[in-house]
Amino acid sequence: MRIVRRAARAILIDDDGYLVVFHRTPPGVAPYWSTVGGGVDPEDASVEAALHRELAEELGATVDRVQQVFLTSEPRPPKAGGDRDGRRPGLVVQHFFVCRLVTMDLTARTGTEFTNPAKGGYDIERVDLRGEDLAGFTLLPPALKEFILANRDALLDAALTPANDPATPPEPPVDPPRGKRQIHHGTPGRSTTTPAADPP
Repeated sequence: MRIVRRAARAILIDDDGYLVVFHRTPPGVAPYWSTVGGGVDPEDASVEAALHRELAEELGATVDRVQQVFLTSEPRPPKAGGDRDGRRPGLVVQHFFVCRLVTMDLTARTGTEFTNPAKGGYDIERVDLRGEDLAGFTLLPPALKEFILANRDALLDAALTPANDPATPPEPPVDPPRGKRQIHHGTPGRSTTTPAADPP
């Protein structure tokens, strides 16, 4: 089965250890929560580039410490109507990246979905990953929720620990062996050399 759509989504964590998500309330559908992100466009240089574009469009946000940590795929049946890929049947793949929220300016977001009443609400909520709050949220897809709950400590560490400040300090460097110094002694015109001991 061929891939007909890829999406880039953020497991977006702020400096206080909260997961930033959308509370979705589309018309005629039970409310649910989703991560920020969307489809990869042909002009995106990579899936990660699509992630940064989506974050800028949907939150006016910038992020760092970006790592892909999870992936889902599911078949999509044929459906009448059209969208950017014509709703062709095939495989839909979602790439999930853990990342740290650096800045967010909602006045800078440009996503057209926020002005389309047919899309419903996109309220921003923050869920404490250090507690048990997430267990009570209908976060979609369900496999993502299970992954986050099972790996909260690792995700928090990836997002909140600077790359140059690891939790476990590196081993101290070992001094390389020192060579022997040469001491010259003797009478003028002739000399001999003997190795000198290293200083204590």
